[in-house]
Amino acid sequence: MLRITGYSDKYSAHPGDSVRFYVNSEKNEEFEATIVRLIHGDTNPEGPGFKEEVLKTKCNGRYPGRNQRIHGGSYIVIPDDARMHCASFTLQAFIFPTTPDKGRQGLVTKWLEGRNKGYGLFIDENGCLAVDIGDAKGKVTTLSSGKKLLRKVWYLAAASYDAASGALTLYQEPVVTSANGGLGMALLHPASDTTAIVKGKCANGPAATAAPLLMAAATAQAASGRHICGAHYREATTPVELPRQTLTYNGKIDRPRLSARALSKHEIEALARGFKSCPADLRAAVVGAWDFQANITKHIASCQIIDTSPNLLHGFAINLPARGMTGFNWSGDEIVYHHAPDEYGAIHFHDDDVDDARWDCDFTLEIPMNLKSGVYAARLRIGGESTPATEDYVPFFVRPPRGTTTAKIALIIPTNSYMAYSNDNLATNSVVAELLAGRVPIMNASDLYLNEHREYGLSTYSLHSDGSGVCYSSRLRPILNMRPKYRHWLSPSLWQFNADLHLTDWLEQKGFAFDVHTDEDLDREGVELLKRYRVVLTGSHPEYSSERMIDAYEAYQAAGGRWLYLGADGFYWVSQYHPDNGNVIEVRKGEAGTRAWTANPGEYSNAFDGKFGGMWRQRGRIPSKVCGLTFTGYGFDVSTYYRRESDSHRPECKWIFAGIGADEIIGDFGLVGGGAAGLEIDRYDLEFGTPHEAFLLARSEGHTDLMLQVNEEIHFAVRGYYGGGDENPMIRADMIYYKTPNDGAVFAPGSLAWCGSLSHDDYDNNVSRIMENVIKGFLKKGALP
Repeated sequence: MLRITGYSDKYSAHPGDSVRFYVNSEKNEEFEATIVRLIHGDTNPEGPGFKEEVLKTKCNGRYPGRNQRIHGGSYIVIPDDARMHCASFTLQAFIFPTTPDKGRQGLVTKWLEGRNKGYGLFIDENGCLAVDIGDAKGKVTTLSSGKKLLRKVWYLAAASYDAASGALTLYQEPVVTSANGGLGMALLHPASDTTAIVKGKCANGPAATAAPLLMAAATAQAASGRHICGAHYREATTPVELPRQTLTYNGKIDRPRLSARALSKHEIEALARGFKSCPADLRAAVVGAWDFQANITKHIASCQIIDTSPNLLHGFAINLPARGMTGFNWSGDEIVYHHAPDEYGAIHFHDDDVDDARWDCDFTLEIPMNLKSGVYAARLRIGGESTPATEDYVPFFVRPPRGTTTAKIALIIPTNSYMAYSNDNLATNSVVAELLAGRVPIMNASDLYLNEHREYGLSTYSLHSDGSGVCYSSRLRPILNMRPKYRHWLSPSLWQFNADLHLTDWLEQKGFAFDVHTDEDLDREGVELLKRYRVVLTGSHPEYSSERMIDAYEAYQAAGGRWLYLGADGFYWVSQYHPDNGNVIEVRKGEAGTRAWTANPGEYSNAFDGKFGGMWRQRGRIPSKVCGLTFTGYGFDVSTYYRRESDSHRPECKWIFAGIGADEIIGDFGLVGGGAAGLEIDRYDLEFGTPHEAFLLARSEGHTDLMLQVNEEIHFAVRGYYGGGDENPMIRADMIYYKTPNDGAVFAPGSLAWCGSLSHDDYDNNVSRIMENVIKGFLKKGALP
């Protein structure tokens, strides 16, 4: 078991900025915090080894430890209001349960679990709709439909209670169409199997409680000490205290309502259609009519929940449930939610959603004014021990002083991709993990810890507990696979963050000064950030890019920038930052692409910007139009090498190969699978947008049959037709170079494993030599040869 974990409030900071750190000491043990500069994160004995430099900072020291928990699960909170203290009431909503058999779940509740007071709509332990009323003495009256709710079927769920007569009525009625996901399932079951109108009696009405009204959960404790304010809760102008939630629900909810009298079935149906169209006497009875589509504009990123009644009992969605979801009445005529907002009135809640761990801060670092730009971390240790259980690192990136540069080279750290893969659980959950890796996955202690602690959140390669895909990822939580010394289960060596430290280590060894910025910095500042630098480098796997990032890279090339794309599978998936909170990205996996899940019909558009998600290729911006190469194959067993092509001997290109023999094999060594060409690879393809003036410098060979072509290019599943890397000519890493306007240029080796070969033979090898030749050539003033 891991005894210490942590995270920070930001990834990047300038000198003079503050970075806050949040720490969980599992057993309340004291811990030591030390700020270090990370140079090389790979512990592979065949390489240069782990390298860090301890810094003297004011925050270094020992701190009392405390156990801090993450309370996962998304829900809506409507703060307590006297108007919700109803003697008589009607609760109603359209619901689409995705795990009705998981146990008791809150739907719309003004309820204190444990004290058994209040009222609420629930799914009961038997998977049936139920209403609970708890009186002042904690005596509970429960009425169940006795009919199991079907998974992924829309229902009108309602309960009415009349205090004068004690009459209690529960309604469970399927609402199915050919498009809303439920018709096929419903046709297999007679209506009598899943429809119910049940009547009962309740002698004593609900007790008034301080519990808020929750949707998709119930209240365990009205005051938790946790608050929301700011960030993507910008409408919370003052801090709003959160309850301690329980009984979290999996599924969609659409058009929840609360009325202060017992409504008839006809009135329930009229109110479900819309508050404003109801008769005046019915409107007068309504306490809250929450329409989730009410604040859909060009996007639906807001966490505010709108009450369309005159009472204006607005609330907030916590832990970022999925927005832009098809509702009970989705017709299929429109697949973009802001084109038909009335059909997208649903929110999809998950019991494992997390947008922020919401831990208390343990210490703060003031970035020293003279601290050089680079990769840093807060090293956390219990008992001074450096073991997987007693040590954690919380990485962050220091930029140059605000508005300045300290080098001619900029390295853009692919933090979007780090976030997309954060805390992935494929090794323990994916049925194809062993097939992908070509061996039994080798896991770290942190992988096993994450398997036991799902509250730490998931990656965009994961499925929620109800089987739906994870489309949001937040960095405000410990991300345990973004750590030095971490070896990813999928690759033969390193992946993402640690793989990028191969590059920073090499730059330092070769004496190249460089500034560090993150994807978020580039998204926010655009091409003006890049134009400060003569040369810009990517990391090894810039797979996830926002539109602003791609715009900036294209504009940089057009302006004469010199760019090294040093990875593969780059600029592949559309990713979008939350408009109010750069801590969170959104990724919708669409109908194509090498992916772990596929979005449901009608749910391809990003909530954060309203634009089509999925692959950039599907939006006409295939990676080869950005960087000259397109993702062509993936295989995680071994890496291989390159042979030079004829273009490498041309006068315009031979300077790149100075010191390298004409027939010399390139990169048949390395820390990532034993070669420079592997894991994921890109190809040169004029048909897909590679510039016609691009030079093909080298091409890989010798890939195994586990290196497969990307599935977006496989149109028929025909046995033996496509084949693996040992027979498919599309499986290759192509190294290219081309010039751009205004004396600009691009170099790209087309392999995710490339940077893992830089340190071989004490940094004296042909991969290192090519890189050094290119960077030195790109740094020179004037036209390239």
